[in-house]
Amino acid sequence: MSEQFSLQSAYSPKGSQPKAIEELTDGLLDGERFQTLLGVTGSGKTFTIANVIQNVQRPTLVLAHNKTLAAQLYNEFKDFFPNNHVEYFISYYDYYQPESYIAKKDQYIEKDASINPKIEMMRLAATAAILSHRDTIVVASVSCIYGLGNPENFQNLAFEIRRGANLTRRELLERLVAILFERNDTELMPGRFRVKGDTVDFIPGYFNNIIRVEFFGDTIDRISEIDKITGKEKERMEYFFIYPARHFVTPESERQAAVESITAELEMVLAENRLDDLSAHRLRQRTQYDLEMIQETGSCKGIENYSRHFDRRAPGEKPYCLLDYFPDDFLMVIDESHQSLPQVRGMYNGDHSRKVSLVEYGFRLPSAFDNRPLMFAEFEKYLRQAIFVSATPGEYERRYSAQTVEQIIRPTGLVDPVVEVRPITGQTDDLLKEISAVIERGDRALVTTLTKKLAEELTEYLAGQGVKTRYLHSEVQTLERTELIRQLRLGMFDVLVGINLLREGLDIPEVGFIGILDADKEGFLRDARSLIQIIGRAARNADSHVVLYADKMTDSMREALAETARRREMQLAFNAEHGITPVTIKKPVREKEIDIKDIRHLPKSEIPNLIIELEAEMNAAAAALDFERAIQLRDRVKALRSDEGGGEATEKKSSARRKK
Repeated sequence: MSEQFSLQSAYSPKGSQPKAIEELTDGLLDGERFQTLLGVTGSGKTFTIANVIQNVQRPTLVLAHNKTLAAQLYNEFKDFFPNNHVEYFISYYDYYQPESYIAKKDQYIEKDASINPKIEMMRLAATAAILSHRDTIVVASVSCIYGLGNPENFQNLAFEIRRGANLTRRELLERLVAILFERNDTELMPGRFRVKGDTVDFIPGYFNNIIRVEFFGDTIDRISEIDKITGKEKERMEYFFIYPARHFVTPESERQAAVESITAELEMVLAENRLDDLSAHRLRQRTQYDLEMIQETGSCKGIENYSRHFDRRAPGEKPYCLLDYFPDDFLMVIDESHQSLPQVRGMYNGDHSRKVSLVEYGFRLPSAFDNRPLMFAEFEKYLRQAIFVSATPGEYERRYSAQTVEQIIRPTGLVDPVVEVRPITGQTDDLLKEISAVIERGDRALVTTLTKKLAEELTEYLAGQGVKTRYLHSEVQTLERTELIRQLRLGMFDVLVGINLLREGLDIPEVGFIGILDADKEGFLRDARSLIQIIGRAARNADSHVVLYADKMTDSMREALAETARRREMQLAFNAEHGITPVTIKKPVREKEIDIKDIRHLPKSEIPNLIIELEAEMNAAAAALDFERAIQLRDRVKALRSDEGGGEATEKKSSARRKK
């Protein structure tokens, strides 16, 4: 791959884009620290930023405030820069229950987490790319401000293997073990290696295929990339650079120093006599057990709480994070900045308050406070040059940006949707009428509610009326959310109901109607900025419209309606001047990447049908001798049957279908 960014697109900048690209590029070259791109939905903000990145040729971090938006941006930038390094960095937990202690109940809650190996691989790929290539774009969630291993250790412990180099097989194995690779001759996965005679196979934590190293005596004779599935050779290599299999990797010498430092802190805390006898005993027992585990195995459960000692940081000093892996001249793009910046600002306080009771009652040493996300003031120091992107910039962006570049005109000619206000009385019947109309013309609908309970009840009601409906549940896993949106675009269902998840980042041209329930209930979900963002979700469809269900006209509604009208007028004038007829965006639907195993997005009435579909798929997989797939489907059917939503009716319906 080239070390220069090379933008690939069938389109050239149009509408407001050429001016925005020029002004933002000039601002960066002139050394402006902060700039804002005020771009409406559908104006091609991502394309504008891609052009700016190509113009300035700097490594770039794109920060998004939720995983769904991050996934969308990641895919878009990969399309724009197919020959460069575009990576994805989000939290790798499918499930995460943080460690905590509730003093009033004397209840200790142990940390419980489930790590997604695919996302962990993508995180490792992101850091490896940053350290190896300047033509790197990383799309990240707020996870990028949380503690990560020392980048110096990650880079210094990495090593290169080269064909013809003098390196014994034993030396290679020792170096792999030192950077946390595990030997497993049976099952090869990322972060593991196997040995057969003079051949060593391993899969880096950030790689999909096998790297095969063949020795002739004490010399590396051949390095090959092997397809993990077929076992066929894909490429011969002259060299390969191996990074550690985990981010938290520490040299042996520093590990011993960390053990001594942890021991010293323990003795100091106990000598202060601020803990009662029970808390002091608990702290000594837990810490000494962790120290024994670290000395024997190199790790322990909750080792991140001792990160300050491993990193040799002073008390209170900020932890290392993804931002430390970037070079000094990197560009930060903060997407939907009105949401992302407040989210970054709130992370530290939430983490600190949770750990106070853990430290006060002897569950953790005070150094646990230093395993934390960045404070906002610390985060600001990384903003050497930043572009804030938002359709509704917040106070911070407006105050500090050297310039605000407006991108109101859409190249497609699409106009902001017509917005109506209708009374709350009878809103459900009116909503059903609108949904039926939009489905009849082949489009989809989004409905946003104020509460989770109302969203679930509405989903069940619509399903009962024969409408194919899903609920975008906050607990549905990241990659499954993306698949849910893909299914909506394909027409596998017609209506998506949600709460705050329907605001930013849902790029669905098929959406022809949006219903906003309880639009007059002032609050962060119904303030002017939120309403403008929700309305904007319908701006990619030429026939779309939006209905606000409300009994009174709030200031937020008035402001949102006025801003939408202003943008409509600007676009209509541009269209008239250039003879443009708006046409709905045609956007290809990506291939399926993951199965949706969670059923919380489904109305209960549809679970029996899902079981029937899965059984048919299971039988087809078994007939094709794909037994692994058949077993997975069998387990899903079994879980669905045991779920409350299944029950006796599910079993009867499935049995009747099988008999037929």
